[in-house]
Amino acid sequence: MLDWFLLFLQIMLINIVLSGDNAVVIALASKNLPVSQRKKAIWWGAFGAIGLRLVLTVIAVYILHIPYLQAAGSLLLIWIAVKLLIDDDGHANVKEASTLGKAVWTIIVADFVMSLDNVLAIAAKANNDIAVIILGIGLSVPIIIWGSTLVMNLLTKFPILVFLGAGILGYTAGEMFVKDKSVSDLLLSGVPHWIAPVIGVVIVIGAGILKKLSSKPKPHHS
Repeated sequence: MLDWFLLFLQIMLINIVLSGDNAVVIALASKNLPVSQRKKAIWWGAFGAIGLRLVLTVIAVYILHIPYLQAAGSLLLIWIAVKLLIDDDGHANVKEASTLGKAVWTIIVADFVMSLDNVLAIAAKANNDIAVIILGIGLSVPIIIWGSTLVMNLLTKFPILVFLGAGILGYTAGEMFVKDKSVSDLLLSGVPHWIAPVIGVVIVIGAGILKKLSSKPKPHHS
């Protein structure tokens, strides 16, 4: 039961950390609508997007069983995790919509385009547990909708949350690589399998720290 709860919390954290851009999309797409329609656009758009994401994640769970696909997915997930830490401007280019229908459509399409990371990360983490996928994605929806500003502020104020989310993604990528027997048996034969997830974390966190250090302003010598 504890393992299931920890898995659920990790999926919630992954979904929230990776949904920062989605919160921005929801706000941008509905910005020009009257207040009464704005709330409808946010709810319909978010529920449409989440429904689509649930379907895609469940499909991804089964697709990841294809040999070599999981190993390829693990490398893609490493890249997504690194990008999460080094990309300062990851917001999609979203135009404000003038009607309720257009706003809802904009939110769903933009979320679909930006959901590859969520879908891949959650499918990899969930260990074929469809119930935990539905709960993890479903319960993070109200947090993203009602608390989109709060989520953005928290992630800005406490960068450690972003690092924690990215670290979980790096670990998950390593687990994915090991689960792909066709590749791990070839490359990791005789090597303890816990090493791959640890290497995933080191690569991701290392890239994030390097980015932070390189972006610090250099002191001027007088």
